[in-house]
Amino acid sequence: MNEKYNNLKIVANPIVNQSLCTMRAKDTDTQGVRLAARKLTRILLYEATKNLPQKEVEIETPLTKFVTKTINPDITIIISPILRAGLIFTDEAVDILPQATIRHIGMYRDEKTLKPVWYYNKVPMPVDKPVEDYYVYITDPMLATGNSLIEAIRLYVEKGIPETNICCVCMIASPQGVHAVFEEFPAVTLIVAAVDSHLNERGYIVPGMGDAGDRIFNT
Repeated sequence: MNEKYNNLKIVANPIVNQSLCTMRAKDTDTQGVRLAARKLTRILLYEATKNLPQKEVEIETPLTKFVTKTINPDITIIISPILRAGLIFTDEAVDILPQATIRHIGMYRDEKTLKPVWYYNKVPMPVDKPVEDYYVYITDPMLATGNSLIEAIRLYVEKGIPETNICCVCMIASPQGVHAVFEEFPAVTLIVAAVDSHLNERGYIVPGMGDAGDRIFNT
């Protein structure tokens, strides 16, 4: 599927596969799911942040001065988890990018219509620098219908953030969700560990892992 969408990146390696295997298995307990999810999210975030601009700086090591590269300190990095399941990404993101700002997005899915219902939105308008200097990472473990992710992307696009500066990071996606996101926002980047077979009549990804929020938070 990644050949069809230029901005879709499916991250695959033995650690990713092992983590997915652990998370999917119905007999894995909550602690096992969490540990596998955290391992997986770190790998996905490393891949997602390849788009961050860098800047040359001169530093001094114990031996000499030299010029090297670091993430441009003048940009603003926003990690935006979709509550509640997206929270599993937060701890790993803060470890990797301590300079990032965390902006939570609160939505739940209406089980009848499969449409997202907003209940929390505290994402401010960019004011301190050009919108091109904002880099947004929206996190949500499961990309099912795509409705919630599309609304989250729209939130930032309507504030002027370029689509090319928005990266969505998910563990497992459905073909329908991937298609829906790129139909609406073709220039965003989507990082996933797997694209599964299909959605069932309840809007769950098959084979998937069940309800990610329930399995991660033991509810």
